[in-house]
Amino acid sequence: MEEIDIKDFFSYLKKYILPMVIVAILAIGGVVFYDLALKTPMYKTSTTVVLAQKSEDSKQAGTTLNDITVSQKLVATYSEIVKSKLVLEQVIDNLSLDTTTEKLSKRVTVSAVEDTEIIKITVEDADRDTAAKIANKIAEVFSKEIVNIYQLNNVSTIDIAPVPDKQSNNTTIRDSAIALFISVFGVAAIAFVIYYFDDTIKYSEDLEKKVNLPIAGKIIRSDIDNRKPGDELLVDRYPKSIVSESIKSLRTNLQFSSVDNGFKTILITSANASEGKSFVAANLAISFAQANKKVLLVDCDLRKGRMHKLFDMPNLNGFSTLLTDEIANSKKYIQKTNIKNLSVIPRGVFPPNPSELLSSNKCKELVKDLKTKFDIIIFDGAPCNGVTDSVIMSTLVDETLIVAKDNKTPKATLDAARESLQKVNAHISGIVLNCVNRKVAKYYSYYGDK
Repeated sequence: MEEIDIKDFFSYLKKYILPMVIVAILAIGGVVFYDLALKTPMYKTSTTVVLAQKSEDSKQAGTTLNDITVSQKLVATYSEIVKSKLVLEQVIDNLSLDTTTEKLSKRVTVSAVEDTEIIKITVEDADRDTAAKIANKIAEVFSKEIVNIYQLNNVSTIDIAPVPDKQSNNTTIRDSAIALFISVFGVAAIAFVIYYFDDTIKYSEDLEKKVNLPIAGKIIRSDIDNRKPGDELLVDRYPKSIVSESIKSLRTNLQFSSVDNGFKTILITSANASEGKSFVAANLAISFAQANKKVLLVDCDLRKGRMHKLFDMPNLNGFSTLLTDEIANSKKYIQKTNIKNLSVIPRGVFPPNPSELLSSNKCKELVKDLKTKFDIIIFDGAPCNGVTDSVIMSTLVDETLIVAKDNKTPKATLDAARESLQKVNAHISGIVLNCVNRKVAKYYSYYGDK
């Protein structure tokens, strides 16, 4: 896995903001509902007892006052006595409590006040009055039993346990903060794991370095409904849209990159299906036509080409049938469109041997012949991975563009497509990144300008 780019990750994390907010709201709502509606309110109160011994009783007790109060073992002993059946059974009987010594013991805590002769007895109960009664009764019974056990004659209650006025387990704010923290960082952690193992290419300022190819253009994702036939021809229908401007930028980039060598034929391919190569090919052809170039768009994806659907034209006579006919008859296969300067040769019928047709000498001669009749010829090829059709066609054209879909095309398949084209010495102009999120594109443009 490549080194994590923090800026890329935070850009990627933006799409998880809504799930993060939803999870946080649900988590906090659940906590608040539990704390306010389901959790039993508890009340806590404390009493303190001092254990002092008169000097004339020191020898009788066999130990000094200091020995008693500072000894950790003795503090532990006090705790056990306070929570013992000896004490708690008397408390339950005297107060007529409906509980057991085991249950009551869990609601009682004993601690020593540091550097003093005082112990603190704390009781928690669902009833505030009962909590105070239990604490005071424990102190009373405990004091009596300590006198009997240690022969101390000066055991006194310092503070009587008051009736508490505030709920001791009201932790709604704290619990909400914890829920917010866990939900936000939980979603962020899940997003990080997905990001870490996500091998798809994503638009970034260092994408060229990652894919070892120049970025010929980026096509902003369209929010226009283009599901009907012909509606994908956005450069013609919506020439001022941001998608159309992206296509025109691609056209300009191609023209500037080939100032010295020039080009007339371009192959548009992709690593996998459904990455938008036909969309790019059709709109790029329209863009060149609008620039007063005589353009021919050839559907050489003889297996699943769909240019006839995009331009709503018959498909009976197309590129596959032309390759079985005489080159001199090519004119009858070229169909003019409603767009000025643009003609199309559709796919034609599906042949049993697409690769053999494309690798034939006739195909090579046909490409040469068409170049004499048009300024620009754009070939819409098949995806590279799985079939060799576009690899073959790449040897017959001047430039090859690989269309990849942002956040969808795996880098491994793009690498495989690039390598298969490079093995036949295809001239790859670069990749066209399709369906780029507009906000992400603006984000990187902003930082790229600095």
